[in-house]
Amino acid sequence: MTANRAAAFPAVYALLRVAADVADHWAQTDHQATHKAKEGAEGHKALAGHVTSYVATQGAALLLGNRALGLGLRPRNVAAALALSGASHYLIDRRWPVRKVAEVTGKGGFYELGGPLGGAYRLDQAAHHLAEGFAAYLAIRD
Repeated sequence: MTANRAAAFPAVYALLRVAADVADHWAQTDHQATHKAKEGAEGHKALAGHVTSYVATQGAALLLGNRALGLGLRPRNVAAALALSGASHYLIDRRWPVRKVAEVTGKGGFYELGGPLGGAYRLDQAAHHLAEGFAAYLAIRD
């Protein structure tokens, strides 16, 4: 990896993270937020709508950031990063995978702490941050 690519990593991660926060808390509709983890077609439809706006928001941030900061990102790498981010976001937002991992790793009590905006939300966000870290690497790799 070249020095320029390595230097781009924190900028790309920051762009992905800021866009994710905007997409999760401003772009996501109330309907999507309350229905995305439901069983069946209703849940998957709500989640697909949310993930579409999520990836579009991250894509816009990367496009604008790449241009403004001169990051030199390659389109295929950005596409790979967005694919990983979108797919991982879809899985994480089904909620049961995070709950299952919390139970298996002994974090089940923390997951339940404080209701849906307590431990469950914190573990959800940590999982998103981790995925965005890997996505940032995909975006900047040679």
